[in-house]
Amino acid sequence: MDIRSRGTVRPIRHVGDPVLHRPCAPVTRYDEELGELVEDMFASMYAAEGVGLAANQIGVSLSLFVYDCPDQSDKFCKGVVVNPVLIMPRVGERHIDAHDEGCLSVPGQRATLGRPDRATVHGFDTTGNPVTVEGTGLLARCLQHETDHLEGRLYIDRLPAKQRKRLLEGYRGATRSPAAG
Repeated sequence: MDIRSRGTVRPIRHVGDPVLHRPCAPVTRYDEELGELVEDMFASMYAAEGVGLAANQIGVSLSLFVYDCPDQSDKFCKGVVVNPVLIMPRVGERHIDAHDEGCLSVPGQRATLGRPDRATVHGFDTTGNPVTVEGTGLLARCLQHETDHLEGRLYIDRLPAKQRKRLLEGYRGATRSPAAG
C-alpha cells in the first residue's frame, strides 16, 4: 500500500506560529505512534505539493522530517530522518548554489538563497536504525532546509533583513481577507 493513502493530512503551520520558531525535542520513542506521525507527515507533504516536511510544520515539536525529492541527477529520493545531524562540506570544498527557495510554512513566497550544493544527514529511521542520506542539488537544499526547521529556523531567517521584511509583507498581504463592501 502506498504511504500516500495511509496517513491523515494535517494543516501546515505558517510563519509566526511559535512551534516553528523554537528547536524541536529529540525523538526518544521508536514506536507505532512515531510510524503514524510519519505517515501523516507524508500525507500532509503530498497534499501541500511539497518535497520535504518537518514535524513542527504540522505542529509536532519533535526532531524528524520526511522528504521525497530529486537529487542533482533527477533521481527521486524518499525517506524519513529522525534526530538528524547535518554535515556540510568543508569551507574549501563547498560550492554555493544560489537558487529559488520556498516553504510550505510561508506559502506563496520565494527567494533566492545560496546553500551548499552537497549535504549529508545522519540520523535514524522509524525503528531506531541508523541512516545516512547524502544529497546533491535539490535534495541537498531539502536536507538543509528541513534541518533548519527542526532548529527553529525558517529559510527566510537566512535572508538579509530588508529582503526578509519585503517577503513577509508580501506573505501578509496575500493572506489578508479582502475588505468588505
